[in-house]
Amino acid sequence: MEHSAESQALGVRDFLHPKVAALLFLGFAAGLPLLLIFSTLSIWLREVGLERATVTYFSWAALGYSFKYVWAPLVDKLPLPILSGRLGQRRAWMLVAQCAVIGAIVLMAHSDPATPQGLQVMALGAVALGFSSATQDIVVDAYRIEAAEGADSMLGVLSGAYMAGYRCGMVVAGAAALFLATAFGTTAENYLHDAWKWTYLCMAAAMLVGVGTTLTITEPVRRNPSHYFHDTSDYARFLLLFAIVVITIIVAFVASSNLATGVDAWLSKTAGLNDTLAGFLAETLRLGAALALALGVARLSVSVGVVRQQMMNDTYIAPIADFFARYGRIAVPILLVVGFYRVSDIVLGALANVFYVDMGYTKIEIGTASGLFGIGMTILGSLLGGYLALKFRVIRVLLLGGALAMGTNLLFIALAASPGDLQLLYIVVAIDNLSGGLATAAFVAYLSSLTSLSFTATQYAIFSSLMTLFPKVLAGYSGQISEAVGYPTFFTITAAIGVPVLFLIYWLTRRMAEAKESSA
Repeated sequence: MEHSAESQALGVRDFLHPKVAALLFLGFAAGLPLLLIFSTLSIWLREVGLERATVTYFSWAALGYSFKYVWAPLVDKLPLPILSGRLGQRRAWMLVAQCAVIGAIVLMAHSDPATPQGLQVMALGAVALGFSSATQDIVVDAYRIEAAEGADSMLGVLSGAYMAGYRCGMVVAGAAALFLATAFGTTAENYLHDAWKWTYLCMAAAMLVGVGTTLTITEPVRRNPSHYFHDTSDYARFLLLFAIVVITIIVAFVASSNLATGVDAWLSKTAGLNDTLAGFLAETLRLGAALALALGVARLSVSVGVVRQQMMNDTYIAPIADFFARYGRIAVPILLVVGFYRVSDIVLGALANVFYVDMGYTKIEIGTASGLFGIGMTILGSLLGGYLALKFRVIRVLLLGGALAMGTNLLFIALAASPGDLQLLYIVVAIDNLSGGLATAAFVAYLSSLTSLSFTATQYAIFSSLMTLFPKVLAGYSGQISEAVGYPTFFTITAAIGVPVLFLIYWLTRRMAEAKESSA
């Protein structure tokens, strides 16, 4: 595609804009907590001696990312006392979320998973970290989209900068954390809780980068604020409804434990399903039933006047209706792409560091290859993805990234056949992370392009929640699945489940091209 010198100069100016630096640092703060729930935590838990399946169950602690659309309207609309007046809506929520992230990391640092009580506290801290980090994501995503001020070129650049910063945060939480834990003296043969405690406390201190950025940036201009939130009573009632929904989900999920066990037993013994598949279906039904009950309670609460119907329409229905109105017949296929695009990446990623440990690599080798070098390649891929999204149609870059990210999963089969081969590890990590960074940057730009400035926080939260819900539920079973079928077959499965998404993206590309031609 040909571009004029003027448009190329515009791209250079975009990369030098101060907002790019702000999104780089905010991306760092958003990316740092993730590996403290996933990869780095999995090595900590594996070092304690926990089974592979138990380790991957901890990935469910990040399901807060998949349900953040539920409280995204609170972040979008609810002013925080004192802070919102002084900092603005976006910056106030950023600061609160970042302080909550720091508190959750500190709680995890002081939990020793080698003891049953410590493991429970660790699980609580991981869930709190997932919730607070997801809240930070909601407000940073809204800030990023609003900071672009409707300019598509700026949106692509800010998305690339955000993802580059995000990966830098992952370098610190991944490679640097493993280096620190090793330096503090913990090993698989000589586990030391204090070593991991001080490692996580250092990670909490690193979050001050985000806090400092939040205190120095300017508040973006907001578009079309709500017409139905007028006073403190409106916000209080909406907060009450949110609390009712959350309590309903928790109570329903806990109370249905025995029922889920019975369904699991029936599916495996009577229906003859594989134990892993039976457990996955039983827990999925359990979660779905809890969500359905919460939805029913929410509707009942609205009908009895806990909140006004107009508020619900403005908060949840209007953003969804706006999306379907803008995209019409292709709205559902777009949502399917959003929901399944990252399934191959996330399912494999939940088990990656456990796999490296099982292949005989040390924490230093994992940290250097997967953390430092690998995330460096991901940053390069993110910048490349942001550049390609700026120069070409985002959906075409999305198709390329999806194909590369899916295909590279097969490279892990070769790694499984050569345990301890450090050179092969670097090759696989380089290709996998480069393609993954490109795919993710293109996907972030794509999600941003789908979002209306009238419903920034809520719509983007819905999209980003949907993109991780099914993959993360499935990822929690990655340990069981890999134990049942072996690593080579597991990697083949993770690649195969991404194939239908590529066909769907290709179909969307054709439909959008036809629609453009017919409207010309």
